[in-house]
Amino acid sequence: MNDNPIILQACDIILQRDNRTTLSIPHLAVHQGEVVSLIGPNGAGKTSLLLVLAGLLRPMRGTLRFNENNITCSSALLAYRRSIAMVFQEPLLLHTTVFNNVAAGLKMRGIPHAEIRRIVPYILERFHIEHLAQRSSKALSGGEAQRVSLARAFAVNPRIVFLDEPFSSLDPPTREALLQDFESVLSEMKTTVVFATHHQDEALRLADRMAVMRDGTVVQIGTCEEVINAPQDEFVATFVGMETLLRGMVTETKNGMVTIAVGNQRVTAIADARVGEELLIGIRPEHVTLGTVSAPHTTSARNMFAATVVDVVLKGLFYKVVLDCGFPLTAFVTGQSREALGIRTGTRLTATFKATAVHILRKKG
Repeated sequence: MNDNPIILQACDIILQRDNRTTLSIPHLAVHQGEVVSLIGPNGAGKTSLLLVLAGLLRPMRGTLRFNENNITCSSALLAYRRSIAMVFQEPLLLHTTVFNNVAAGLKMRGIPHAEIRRIVPYILERFHIEHLAQRSSKALSGGEAQRVSLARAFAVNPRIVFLDEPFSSLDPPTREALLQDFESVLSEMKTTVVFATHHQDEALRLADRMAVMRDGTVVQIGTCEEVINAPQDEFVATFVGMETLLRGMVTETKNGMVTIAVGNQRVTAIADARVGEELLIGIRPEHVTLGTVSAPHTTSARNMFAATVVDVVLKGLFYKVVLDCGFPLTAFVTGQSREALGIRTGTRLTATFKATAVHILRKKG
């Protein structure tokens, strides 16, 4: 639970375009000093919500409150905009030097020249672009330009920074280097941040809380651990990488444990359910452990199944192993584990997971 005061609230926000509701947010609160990620597929409404929160897009209905003050009126909204900063996916730089770009927001706010000469080098150093101070913005690479955009935003010491997928257009090495530096800046400056992304790894890495969006509304918000390990519905579960989703019926309950019939197999889980209840269960791939048939993995896990490898797909640093256990099951393994276990299509293995690794979603519809 965040004990910091709420700095920004959006209440009953409705945005319509072409007589169609594109954004519907009953309530969203951002605490001072926290990082909130808006995550969801393309078209989920992330950018629209970000623009509304930044006061750059006026909703048809609703209230935006900053430090408990209604900022709907034009004078309050102008003051609010001067206290925040925004960075877009594509850098929007002035045709001048890097130094002047980073100084631009400070000049607009009437900061004295001597103070600007102190602040700008400090911020340039934080983003490791001090050597580019006198370079023209036209001569920057994509990663350098985005560093300048971020430096310009943080230079004004904003109360809130809004980021619209600022890392998504960068190549992997450039993105990784910028993320590392951005993490350091956040740790040092403790700035409140709201950022939109469709990359789950960015949200997990940077955010204190994650708001999953679909069709213009927030379908779940919570800490990253809560959302990843306890999704509220099938859409969220699928989006956050809960690869195995199975429908089954409770056949037995005992001491807080339930047995769920999934096809001809039985899965054990911890749940409050009744016999005969139909459930949707989810299992994250990193919670599944594989072993050979001759030397199965030694474990206290209650769920162990004979499995046949159906497919093996490289997923970044890991391999995604699709299994047939009498029901479909997905596991992640390292390249080293894949070789040690001889994992290929058709390989016979054992697959185990704990009862606590089974997440229960009540069947809808």
